[in-house]
Amino acid sequence: MDKKTTSRDGTSLAYSVSGRGPVVILVSGAMSTGGTLAPLAERLADRLTAVVYDRRGRGRSGDTAPYAVDREVEDLAALLDAVGGDAALFGVSSGGALALEAAASGLPVTRTAVYEVPYADHLADGAAREAAYKRDLGQALAEGRRGDAVELFLRLTGLGEEMIQRARQSPMWPGLEAAAPSLAHDDAVMGDGLLPRARLAAVSVPLLAVVGGASPEWMRRAGRDIADAVPGGAYRVLEGQTHMVEPEVLGPVLAEFLAG
Repeated sequence: MDKKTTSRDGTSLAYSVSGRGPVVILVSGAMSTGGTLAPLAERLADRLTAVVYDRRGRGRSGDTAPYAVDREVEDLAALLDAVGGDAALFGVSSGGALALEAAASGLPVTRTAVYEVPYADHLADGAAREAAYKRDLGQALAEGRRGDAVELFLRLTGLGEEMIQRARQSPMWPGLEAAAPSLAHDDAVMGDGLLPRARLAAVSVPLLAVVGGASPEWMRRAGRDIADAVPGGAYRVLEGQTHMVEPEVLGPVLAEFLAG
């Protein structure tokens, strides 16, 4: 992240720009930074100007209390101003929910694409699971139990207990604990964890919802629902891909849509 801009509330945002062509801002998901999407940005750079940034509360960006989803929408407004006034958005996982909210809010977004926003409508007991996670995450963070907060998130993603305990012993664990407070940001962005149909109906720009063909059925159905909820939304399945999508597979699909 070699550039900085400032959001409306004074929060410093770190970002970087690569490539040429129409501009797209890449929005990362939970426990991720702009660097997480750098490999995808490289795949887009021959057709698009790709912007990656550290969302507030992570990486080299600052954070300002109190948090609200509207502040992250303002962050994207500041980035849009910094890169020329308008741009496409691409968001992965919970970052996709933020991209959709930004598009629905009326920011100068030209196109929007998302990859596997994990709305839990088609997951058994999805609403109850999301409510329990919100409650337990809030309590863990309020009590300073960052490691427990990370565990809650990893469990929510479906990681097994043995793998979670291995992760606790790994060199990456201190970094995960450091980023744990930002889990509350992503939880807020996801709302109650269910598809916000009325809000998505306010998205007035072209939308592409992409999912992996090897991802769980509930995740694929969520992608279809997003495309159906946005007027004129489109849906695409990448065969053989999971939630950890390969940039070399996703990149050409995004470039074709976003460069449009």
